[in-house]
Amino acid sequence: MKSVSHLQASQLLHNKFIVVLGDSIQRAVYKDLVLLVQKEKYLSLRQLRSKGEMTFEQDCLVEGGCLGQMHNGTEYKEVRQFQSAHHLVRFYFVTRIYSRYMKSILEDFRHGLKPDLVFVNSCVWDISSCSWVDDYKENLHRFFDELREALPEETLVVWNLTMPLGERIKGGFLVPEHKAPQLRYDVIEANFYSGTLADAYGMDVLDLHFQFRFSLHHRMKDGVHWNAVAHRKITSLLLQHAAEAWGVILPCPVTVYGERKSGVTRTCRKIFSTSRIKCGLLLSKLSQVPAPQPYLPVLPAKEPSELQLQLPLEVPQPHGSTDACTRSASLKPAI
Repeated sequence: MKSVSHLQASQLLHNKFIVVLGDSIQRAVYKDLVLLVQKEKYLSLRQLRSKGEMTFEQDCLVEGGCLGQMHNGTEYKEVRQFQSAHHLVRFYFVTRIYSRYMKSILEDFRHGLKPDLVFVNSCVWDISSCSWVDDYKENLHRFFDELREALPEETLVVWNLTMPLGERIKGGFLVPEHKAPQLRYDVIEANFYSGTLADAYGMDVLDLHFQFRFSLHHRMKDGVHWNAVAHRKITSLLLQHAAEAWGVILPCPVTVYGERKSGVTRTCRKIFSTSRIKCGLLLSKLSQVPAPQPYLPVLPAKEPSELQLQLPLEVPQPHGSTDACTRSASLKPAI
């Protein structure tokens, strides 16, 4: 699989608002995305391991992190945001798929700027307790139900399945010692249920567990996190999936072949997974729609300016911070 280049990522996400929700692995996904829209470079080991820092590659710590108490507990908070003239990327650190804090994030979506792309996962922290099954299933239902109500239909929501865990887990995850060996098998069960449920709610599903089953050499020694090469592959999978959903040909220059109507591009969406789960539970309801043909010659769009959608001049203030580095900012309109 070819990696998405800096130029491709920058053009694809031009005037887009992207939100990443999840744990420390999702934080690294956010960091790699922020890095790629600015330059052709991989994350360093120090950047992968850092958390809660005041700034990363011209982004801004909005809430939590070193502004609050640094710890490895489930109440840890970290909100980051990167903003340029034509890109807005935000990250929320969460340890539970549904909680009081998650409800406040959903309120941000209801009353603030609507994201164009939401990339979300929450699993390892959720299933670390002994009796996780019923609670996790119920919380997934609540989250998907409220997320669908909070976001407009044109927002692309991608639920990514949790990547393979190692036999031994060490580091930041507070997992009971007797639970650790079983956790990697619980992840498979949790992935099956969350992926099926996400599809039932109309979300897209990106199966990272399947994609990385033969790439375990890119997993770090703690048994949970992954190196910079793996994260660039995750970013490429995500952007390729988003491009297909938005009807965009990735090879530069970016070309749109989706049909636009009332300001919204008609897209073809499917679950981005090649794994075959019994009964086809992870097959998309929209899989009957003909898939786009990215390798066929495509005429340039008649109105290239359609890609240059203007972001609102005001970015909403998410829940929480009034610190010097604020969530509210202004984006220049596209020229």
